[in-house]
Amino acid sequence: MHTINPRRAGLAVGGSLALLYTSCVLVMLTVPQETVVRFFNSLMHGWNVEPLMRWDMLLWEAIIGLLEIFILGWLFGAFAAVLYGLGGSPHEPAEDRAPSTQLK
Repeated sequence: MHTINPRRAGLAVGGSLALLYTSCVLVMLTVPQETVVRFFNSLMHGWNVEPLMRWDMLLWEAIIGLLEIFILGWLFGAFAAVLYGLGGSPHEPAEDRAPSTQLK
């Protein structure tokens, strides 16, 4: 049975979300406010996100947000990998599977 390494899955999801967060910050820093609002409204299918946006965020708040999104992504990726590993093979009944003794 193929398994997914929880650490690697966590790094992949956490890193991807951190990259997305950083890209969002860069867009907000370099693009005019009206264009940013229009861009994010189009991503949200026309839902007005302007009241939710902050333009006066401090650098340390952005860094904390980056760390938080990475940690949440890491936890989600690792949890999904563990759940995948508990799934079992579709060709083999769960009660016939030998427990895995290898830790990754």
